[in-house]
Amino acid sequence: MGQTIAIAGKGGVGKTTVSGLIIEALRRKTGGPILAIDADPNATLADVLGLKVDITLGEMQATTLATIRDLPSGVPLGRHIEYELHRAMVEGDGVDLITMGRGEGPGCYCAVNSILRRCLETLSRSYPYTVLDNEAGLEHLSRRVSQGVDALIIVSDGNPVALRAAVRINQLVDELGLGLSKRGLVLNDLRGELSSKAQALLAETGLPVLASLPHDDAIEALNLDDRPLSELPDTHPSLHAVDGLLTALLAPHEETAT
Repeated sequence: MGQTIAIAGKGGVGKTTVSGLIIEALRRKTGGPILAIDADPNATLADVLGLKVDITLGEMQATTLATIRDLPSGVPLGRHIEYELHRAMVEGDGVDLITMGRGEGPGCYCAVNSILRRCLETLSRSYPYTVLDNEAGLEHLSRRVSQGVDALIIVSDGNPVALRAAVRINQLVDELGLGLSKRGLVLNDLRGELSSKAQALLAETGLPVLASLPHDDAIEALNLDDRPLSELPDTHPSLHAVDGLLTALLAPHEETAT
């Protein structure tokens, strides 16, 4: 059974960059394939992975809702959606990406969402690792979309506002009874020492700090040039820090994840 890692946090803290670093570190560590799921409606994970998305699941939902009545007799809706799910997958070098996107058009997506969730759960079993880049905030957690996740990484920068969001996310995990015993904090894009207020909030999260990533000029340059994180050298400090994070977080599962 593969392992699923979810990444959450306030918008603007570099959550997708951290997700991309984790995917890249896992790809280099295991050779892949890694299943990457961009669950943020503001979908940018493909950009940091250097992949091109032709269709999102949100767009697929709209098509499915419009064509359900035209399905041939005897074709189960679940099988049709599973086919569409594979059609929406982008295959890269050691990484397969599915982009959730936004729901398009009118209508209720509840039934389709339920089937999609089951299909994604089934699909993830075929991969040693699945990395889920959640949308900013608490929506996916409050909808219990992150059930079945083995480890949760909450990303924050040194801003007290972002650290308060990390506190709320961690509290919500407990309130919803998601059973995520493996969770921790990644401090990203740090510029100098944390303020005393930030240090107090960091203690309030009750989370172990899995990695502290300083502001990274090399990653910023890649982002500005629209180039993927795969161009970073193996010796790059951020990749090294993330690799250490994964070793500490997933070590008990290494034998079962391969």
